[in-house]
Amino acid sequence: MTDIEKDRLLDTGDADVKQRGMGPAARFFLSNEFGLIVLVVLLAVIFSSLSPMFLSKFSLYALGRTAAVNIMIGFAMMVVIITGGLNLSVGAIGVSAAMFGGWLMQAFGMPWLPGVLGGLAMGAALGAVNGVIIVRSGLHSFIITLATMSIFFGVMIFLTQAESYREISRTFTGFGRMKVMGVVSPLLITTLVIAVLLSVLFRFTALGRGMLAAGANPKAAELSGIRVNRMITYCHMLSGGLAAVAGLMLVSRTGAAIPSMAGQLGQDWLLPAFLGPVLGGTLLTGGRVSVLGGTLLTGGRVSVLGTLLGAFLVTMLTAGLLLMQVGAFWVQTYLGLLLLAAVLLDLLRRSYLARRKLV
Repeated sequence: MTDIEKDRLLDTGDADVKQRGMGPAARFFLSNEFGLIVLVVLLAVIFSSLSPMFLSKFSLYALGRTAAVNIMIGFAMMVVIITGGLNLSVGAIGVSAAMFGGWLMQAFGMPWLPGVLGGLAMGAALGAVNGVIIVRSGLHSFIITLATMSIFFGVMIFLTQAESYREISRTFTGFGRMKVMGVVSPLLITTLVIAVLLSVLFRFTALGRGMLAAGANPKAAELSGIRVNRMITYCHMLSGGLAAVAGLMLVSRTGAAIPSMAGQLGQDWLLPAFLGPVLGGTLLTGGRVSVLGGTLLTGGRVSVLGTLLGAFLVTMLTAGLLLMQVGAFWVQTYLGLLLLAAVLLDLLRRSYLARRKLV
């Protein structure tokens, strides 16, 4: 493989479309991220006009605190999608890691930092289990993580006897309830910092570019010296670590490690996990491969900004609907429709750009 071919293989930036003969500004206005920014502004205008409380300090603080967790859940799914895989066990890993961190703080009286590091290590370890099984078995991650979702959650319930851990470090819980300038949650700041780190990882480091190359074209990546199986395992480890961050954020916010914080088997996290990357464009790029008689999209592209904006849009929509006293059942219905609409609209947008020869 020539150096030029290697550069093309590793040229996996954040943009989901690369228009020919157009400047950076024009490409941005045609990008998925710009569309999400417009939708966020539009929703903010609509909800603030319907309810003046929507833009109150308390509402904005609560919105940021909730968005921080949802964005992190989206990131946990995003880093697996880029390799053409899925991680249905995101919720189960996040809860298990949070419970382990809470157990360390309560049972051993550990300060918050060792407890948090222990929780992060547990999340990364469970993610590594997923990655190793996937590469060793050759089965698609959908099957493996569907199984480990039940296994991780079931073992966690058995070991903890479904008991909550409430003797959490006050410094740690105080961090989740703190207000910066009276309106910004430090949890949101933490999420933004992690977003920057992920952007740096995928854009400027050999490891991140190797992950993207492994998802874009595994055979070509192997020929260029990239160990694809190792990259897949690393992505699942990173996914587990990010899921652990989301779980620990919930512990910091609520003041307790609760087995039901992500619902039964962690299923309450599945819709937010998919919505952020899908709306952000990560899932809707790449080629197609046949899996179990159907088709799944391969990876190779990532949009950290798009996932962040997509998850924030979902959080804003949910908060606005609840503020308007729309029932929780209807909120879930609207989110499901939003997911379907995002897929269809993205396909239409790509078809339009292809007809105009802009891609």
